[in-house]
Amino acid sequence: MPERFVAKQAPRFELEAIFPNGDFGKVSLEDNVKAGKWTVFFFYPMDFTFVCPTEITAFSDRYDEFKNLNAEIIGCSTDTIYTHQAWEKTSRKEGGIGKINFALAADHTQETARKYGVLIEEEGVALRGLFIINPEGEVRYSVINHNDIGRDVDETLRVLQALQTGGLCPANWHPGEETLNV
Repeated sequence: MPERFVAKQAPRFELEAIFPNGDFGKVSLEDNVKAGKWTVFFFYPMDFTFVCPTEITAFSDRYDEFKNLNAEIIGCSTDTIYTHQAWEKTSRKEGGIGKINFALAADHTQETARKYGVLIEEEGVALRGLFIINPEGEVRYSVINHNDIGRDVDETLRVLQALQTGGLCPANWHPGEETLNV
C-alpha cells in the first residue's frame, strides 16, 4: 500500500544540484525550512526528453511569481548534475532548456525519488510527482501523474496561493475570491 505524504513531514533530502548561475552545489529541504520558505519540489523522468523541457521552462518562466509567494522551486530527476548542465547549455530550439531560474537536483542514487514514492524501479526514472511543502516541512499538496502528461503551472500557483490563505478554499477557488467561513 502506498504511503500517504500529505499532512506529514516531508522526507528530508540533500542533493547535488546545478544552480541558475551554473554553479554546482547542494540543495536541501532543510535549507528552505530554516529560511521559512515554501518549497515546490517536483520530479520529472529525465533530461533530453520531450515533455520535461516544456514543464521546466514553464516553471522557470514563472519563477518570479513563486518567489513573490515566498516559495522556492526545486526540480529533480535521476540524472546527474553533468547531464543537467549539458541540457542547460543546449538552447530551447535544439531540445535543451537554456538558463533556468531555479536549482535542478540530481537524484542519481534514486533514493529521494524512492522516498517520495515516485520511482519507477524497473526503469530507474521518476514519475511526474509534485509536492508543495510548507515552511514547517509539512507536505500540504501532492500530485503524481503519468510521464506522458505535463503539469500546469497555473494550477500549481493556484494551489500554493490557496494553501497560503490559511482558510478553506472551495472548488474552483481563485486568488482574490472569498474563502469559506466556518
